[in-house]
Amino acid sequence: MSLICFYGYCLFRRQVHSQRQCFSRFYYSVSSALTLEDHVFDESPKPYANFVNMPAPPVPATRRELFPVVARVFKSLSWSVAREIRFGSWVESHGFSHSVYCFRIIIHAFALAGMRLEVFALLRDVVGFCDEAKCETFELFSVLLDSPHHVERSSVVFDELIKVFASNCMLENALEVFVNAKHVGLEPDINSCNFLLKCLVEAKRVEFVRWFFVQLKYCGPSPNVYTYTIMMNFYSNDVGCDAGMRRAAVILGKIFPSGEKPTVVTYGTYIHGLCKVGCVEAALMLIRNLHYKNQPLNSHSFNSVIYGYCKRGEVCEALQVLDEMKSSGILPDIYSYSIIIHAFCTKGDIMKCIDLMEEMELSQIKPSIVSYTSLIHGLCKKNLMQNAVDIFRSIGASSCKYDQTAYETLINGFCMQGDVDSAIKLFEEMIRNNLVPTTFSCRSLIRGFCKLGLFHPALEVFNTMLQNGIWPDTITCNYILDGCCREGHFKEALTLLEDFQEHGFNLNPHSYNAIIYKLCKKSYPERAFELLPRMLKRNVIPTVVNYSTLISGFAKQSNLKMAVKLFTRMVKDGMTFNIATYTILISIFSRNHRMHEAYGLFKEMRERGLRPDQISYTTIIAGFCNNEEMKKAWALFEEMSREGCLPNVITYTCLIDGFCKSNRIDLATWLFDKMNRDSIIPDVVTYTVLIAWYHKHGYIDQAHKLYGEMKVKCVLPDDITHIVLGLKARAVQEG
Repeated sequence: MSLICFYGYCLFRRQVHSQRQCFSRFYYSVSSALTLEDHVFDESPKPYANFVNMPAPPVPATRRELFPVVARVFKSLSWSVAREIRFGSWVESHGFSHSVYCFRIIIHAFALAGMRLEVFALLRDVVGFCDEAKCETFELFSVLLDSPHHVERSSVVFDELIKVFASNCMLENALEVFVNAKHVGLEPDINSCNFLLKCLVEAKRVEFVRWFFVQLKYCGPSPNVYTYTIMMNFYSNDVGCDAGMRRAAVILGKIFPSGEKPTVVTYGTYIHGLCKVGCVEAALMLIRNLHYKNQPLNSHSFNSVIYGYCKRGEVCEALQVLDEMKSSGILPDIYSYSIIIHAFCTKGDIMKCIDLMEEMELSQIKPSIVSYTSLIHGLCKKNLMQNAVDIFRSIGASSCKYDQTAYETLINGFCMQGDVDSAIKLFEEMIRNNLVPTTFSCRSLIRGFCKLGLFHPALEVFNTMLQNGIWPDTITCNYILDGCCREGHFKEALTLLEDFQEHGFNLNPHSYNAIIYKLCKKSYPERAFELLPRMLKRNVIPTVVNYSTLISGFAKQSNLKMAVKLFTRMVKDGMTFNIATYTILISIFSRNHRMHEAYGLFKEMRERGLRPDQISYTTIIAGFCNNEEMKKAWALFEEMSREGCLPNVITYTCLIDGFCKSNRIDLATWLFDKMNRDSIIPDVVTYTVLIAWYHKHGYIDQAHKLYGEMKVKCVLPDDITHIVLGLKARAVQEG
């Protein structure tokens, strides 16, 4: 054995056996009475590990009880005889040592005849017994070794033993067999090694995967194209995707020099990996290059690219790949169409989905339940519920079977439209068809009831979930808490909150925010503030949303001190503020005529890379207008337009009011005309501000002209407008 193999063997032995105790061994001598005339196995004394601390059977086993069966199997190689033997039953009747010796003879007989499936089944029986009995299985290698002098006769046995251990997730045992086989001079079959490598990859045993692949490269058996494909799949799905794909590319480059040829699966694995890391264009170029060189390709490679484009929302590009796939002589399969249909449904292009479904049928590809469900989902998003029902009912006429997802998609669609009655009927039909409801379908019903303001039916569905063992998710709990708060049951909401936590339901900051928001809205921000310590006690860290809601609540109470205190606490905790938080604080300072601090926060918001929106611009402009600092307000208005943030009616009204207070009616009327030019309809406040200025300064005709214009444009005057014009009594009489 080479130096690298020996070093690897020592390293592996230390890793696997660092905490394993040595087992006592006993020698079982084979008397001449137990030998068979046709027995070709070495009968020298064997060291067997004491696998099971099992008392000896009442009557010692004899050759009359065991070996006639062994002889029949040995001479006939009849699996029908061997399959009736159960290792556990033999151990119970005859003891472990006798049983394992007889099984060893049968296993090797089948192995020498090349009957690998039979060897695998017998070894699985032995390993399964040892595993269930909680006994050490590492020593099976020495037990099953035919002879130190004829180790080559054990090759098939240990190939299959590797597979048995690997298929039972006993990966360290499988690696131990590989190491011991190399140590005694056996060369395991590369197919068995590939199976073990695949199992290591699926189990994400990263260090073992890399170690084992190195052993195969330098110590044998030599990797084949399937080995390289497994490693490419391993690196393509590695967590460090970019680095993993670079390693996968290196593996791909080593296949041809090794004398192997990449298969369609090899290329498909690499293409899938490229698409997974977002290199969709590179994957498509590789496909085109492979097609040009007449290299193997199949629909899976194209499907990866189609999915990659759809994931990025580039559905038209995905459709072009589908056409290119057909022109390359590769027929799209049901997955090709299903991916694109789902993408078009997500975008709301229902007609294109229907066209693709028809194209599938013309190509004699029957739409799957997944395709139908995607179309139903798209129709529900478009509020085309009757069409969705028609498609749903057409599933029964096709070869597809209704599944849970199809039902739940339509149930959710009804709930989104507020048609809970139809949703319940469908829900009951789903249960009659022996489909078990899930959290998603129950959550849809709860949301539907809450949307209609029907909290008690929503609570009944929630309780039914619990009674039937359906675990509610965080969103479901949040709907219940929010519904409880909407009903004004704050104490009940707090009790529910505690119950949810006690029962282990996953809650998040939004769960608490439902109560915080309602308390703040009801002018109880102090009580809402008391929830923060309770959140921390439950290891739920308050977020910007929670703090922003509280700051807004204190702002409405004009409690500037508490609002600033919360903001300072956010800074101390290193929170990243959002635009809403800054806007709330800007509003607080503006209302308290502290425009220096308000504008400082506005600048800080931009310095942090947050782009002010329509509300934040309007808030700071309104603050300067109320403080009669019109130059600054006008400068911000112009900046707002330059930044592509369109002013709304409130922005214009604040500026018009500010210019009216400064007696700049020329600028006020210019802005009023600009509103109309920009198709921004003035509201009752805008008209009232101008009417008040005209009336105050004696322009009565102009005031009444605007009043008439209001009514023509269907902007209803309010009491303030009537009071300004002295029309209150007349308005009441007319009413």
